[in-house]
Amino acid sequence: MATATRKAAPGYRCTECGWTAVKWVGRCGECQEWGTLVEVNATAGPATRATAATSPAVPLPEVLATASARRSTGVDEFDRVLGGGVVAGAAVLLAGEPGVGKSTLLLDVAARTARTGATVLYVSGEESAGQIRLRAERIGALEQGVLLAAETDLGAVLAHLDSASPAFVIVDSIQTIASAEVEGTPGGVSQVREVAQALIQAAKKRGVPMVLVGHVTKDGSVAGPRIVEHLVDVVCQFEGDSHSQLRLLRATKNRFGSVDEVGCFQLVDAGIESVADPSGLFLSREGAHVPGTCATITIDGKRPLPAEIQALVAPSVLSNPRRATSGIDSARVAMILAVLHRRVGVAVAADDVYVATIGGAKVLEPAADVALALALASARADRPVRERWCAVGEVALSGAIRPVNGLTQRVAEAARLGFTDVVVPAAGKPATAPAGVTLHPVEQLGDAVRIALAPKDQGQPEF
Repeated sequence: MATATRKAAPGYRCTECGWTAVKWVGRCGECQEWGTLVEVNATAGPATRATAATSPAVPLPEVLATASARRSTGVDEFDRVLGGGVVAGAAVLLAGEPGVGKSTLLLDVAARTARTGATVLYVSGEESAGQIRLRAERIGALEQGVLLAAETDLGAVLAHLDSASPAFVIVDSIQTIASAEVEGTPGGVSQVREVAQALIQAAKKRGVPMVLVGHVTKDGSVAGPRIVEHLVDVVCQFEGDSHSQLRLLRATKNRFGSVDEVGCFQLVDAGIESVADPSGLFLSREGAHVPGTCATITIDGKRPLPAEIQALVAPSVLSNPRRATSGIDSARVAMILAVLHRRVGVAVAADDVYVATIGGAKVLEPAADVALALALASARADRPVRERWCAVGEVALSGAIRPVNGLTQRVAEAARLGFTDVVVPAAGKPATAPAGVTLHPVEQLGDAVRIALAPKDQGQPEF
């Protein structure tokens, strides 16, 4: 009796995103690119059979905890995001926009790791060895223990791993490395998948932590097939505005820790510096107490961060007054303006309104609503918010102040920064306040405006 043979079913796969189809089409149904589908042979039915196990299964309590021991990278803010350090054999994918400082940060990590006596292999597929040497001189990262290899071939990179036996590996970037055994251009789906699998397997086999640099798309997501994010242990996003010195590092995936931590860095002439206390970046250092400013405490992940909101209200000569925002959602500003007008009597319909944050901070959470409203009311009335006051709370359309999460943590951070009075929602306010801090619980936005603004001058209109 003849055995049944497995038939090959034709299929097509997009070289850009990996989308598959049973027949050829001119345009990819996932990434909408034209002419990217190529024919592949997909076999019907499973082809893999059971083989001998490489290692026996052991009870979970008998697994050695030393296998997940952490090692510091030497950069405190990087360690914070990783969960205390990098784990042996872990693969970390670091993504970010061009010019944000990924290579500078990792070169600093390589130098600090080399100063501990470890050997670091830095593989560069984008820049020449001379370019990296110049950057290392600028940031003070010239260390004998950092081995630099300018390679774009996967086989050559694996050969460097075998010959150097490093304790830490950095590959910059994964989209520039290609394998001669796989068809496709560097950065394509098939090439990125092969390179990622080979490098991660090599890191796991040797127990060496490896950082892979990845590019991002226009919308800020990691470029390449999503399988790379599934293969690695940690995915980090390095964010920053080109017009600001602030850089934020956050983890979107972490198999060894939390994804709620945020690392703060400052871009300076000598490289990138960790900022353990970023309050100076987000609060103005102006000596004069001017109208139109109010501070708040936001929470990014688990980290409380101060933010100062500035507003300017000026008479408009246009039929449609301008509304310009920077660092804060324009829709949120429009809503707060409507609530101020309807519930508090702050009329700005005929005025130009400009709202911005200090230091390039992005304020997205509703907990900054009260501070935004106080800044706008202060600018309209030309009366500053009382000195060393800050505000926390969400504003409802009815004008009510709604409670927010982490209020105790926010108040504690305000006390540490030197604020003496904090406007908080009446519902859910902390039972006790830190020493030297007075809480002002409010239920309505009008009450917050009345108590937070400095007294008006004799004969000065309310708004």
